[in-house]
Amino acid sequence: MTFTIRDISGILAVLLISAGLIGWWFTGKAVSHGPGIIAPDEPVQVNINNAPMFMHNDYFITPLATFEIRARVLGRKNYSWGRESDLSPIDFALGWGRMSDEVVLEKIRIRQSNRFYYWQVNQFPIPRREIETSSANMHMIPANRQIERSMKRVREGDLISFKGKLVRAEGADGWRWVSSLTRTDTGRGACELVFVEEFEIITQ
Repeated sequence: MTFTIRDISGILAVLLISAGLIGWWFTGKAVSHGPGIIAPDEPVQVNINNAPMFMHNDYFITPLATFEIRARVLGRKNYSWGRESDLSPIDFALGWGRMSDEVVLEKIRIRQSNRFYYWQVNQFPIPRREIETSSANMHMIPANRQIERSMKRVREGDLISFKGKLVRAEGADGWRWVSSLTRTDTGRGACELVFVEEFEIITQ
């Protein structure tokens, strides 16, 4: 059997489309759990002082707090542009408490853009302040390639668990990116910058 250049081009196109569909199935299809809270606990954070600085991807990293969370993924956004992507290739919008309950989330529209997480409602399913304090946009700095690969398999709706540090990142030229240290703030500067040392997808 022989193939022409046109035949080979057609086969390659089919393979690329198939690979794209498979990739969408595993990383784009949202996960459903049905009604009920699946991540009941708040994040666990312990602030630390005078932690030693270390280098990561040519940036100086200073730990500000230990951080541990189990949460539902409300949204995920990959980034490959901007200086921040040197450190953090992905953001997760995460929810816990009633912000991990599908009954509540069905009434909230969520999106991510330009390193922010946005939500909208027609009618509040829970109090506004509870939405603000039981969800957050987190900039993820994977400690290694294995953790980064695991992060890139995450889908909306997944239940994930991770441990690490909330950090300040600084460049040699004075550039700086600093984590929030509270879940009660909103707007610019309210996102967590997390150096992730352990990561697990609990449901897929």
